[in-house]
Amino acid sequence: MFLAKTDEEVELLRLNNDLVSRTLAEVAKHIKPGVTTQKLDSIAEEFIRAHGAVPGFLGYNGYPATLCISVNDAVVHGIPSSYELREGDIVSVDCGTFLHGFYGDSAFTFSVGEVKPEVQRLLKVTRECLELGIEAAVAGGRVGDISYAVQSHAESNGYSVVRELVGHGIGRHMHEKPEVPNYGARGRGPKLVDGMAICIEPMINLGSKHVYQDLDGWTIRTRDGKPSAHFELAVVVRKDKAERLSTFKYIDEVLRLS
Repeated sequence: MFLAKTDEEVELLRLNNDLVSRTLAEVAKHIKPGVTTQKLDSIAEEFIRAHGAVPGFLGYNGYPATLCISVNDAVVHGIPSSYELREGDIVSVDCGTFLHGFYGDSAFTFSVGEVKPEVQRLLKVTRECLELGIEAAVAGGRVGDISYAVQSHAESNGYSVVRELVGHGIGRHMHEKPEVPNYGARGRGPKLVDGMAICIEPMINLGSKHVYQDLDGWTIRTRDGKPSAHFELAVVVRKDKAERLSTFKYIDEVLRLS
């Protein structure tokens, strides 16, 4: 049994996740060829601290940065560096905050300039996988309902699902139970309870599902070197429809204007 969050806890989670969402939108304004991933990290840290929070990832299990920035074949956990974004890259930006004792967590994969159509389609389908997973996050169901929704949509479109990394509960800790895999069977896994706060985060590969960890001890890459996409939102399980805590609306507004 996983404890449901109280109304007060949900509001603190909402505060964090709204800030994460706005931080990602602030980063989105600066994503273009020639910008270093380290510069994006600095922008995010400054924005988070200016709003009274601290970066949720910085120092987490020894992680050295505010953002996880994963380019092209990097699936997740890429460390910001002097790498300059290039036309045609895709870049997953994963952000966390910590404020009033609770965490926020969200991720979005951006296109840098013009991206190949087959890669743009990967981004579209991965975001659709997330939406279908959220639709399945209904009280009375099972975690496997979410997993199946993500996996079936990804694989029916010819993509593969990373197995080694999963979504998770969120609250006073960045990663809480239950784990939320992106593959699995309907009706299996922990029961979804009203008030349960979880992060759903499909990690979908253009090629095979196999990944490896880079020598930096953090970055996860596709074994075949093909691109991977990653989208993440935090939600609260409810009886009829999941309640979203983080949102892409601020990002979408920025991208429409760019």
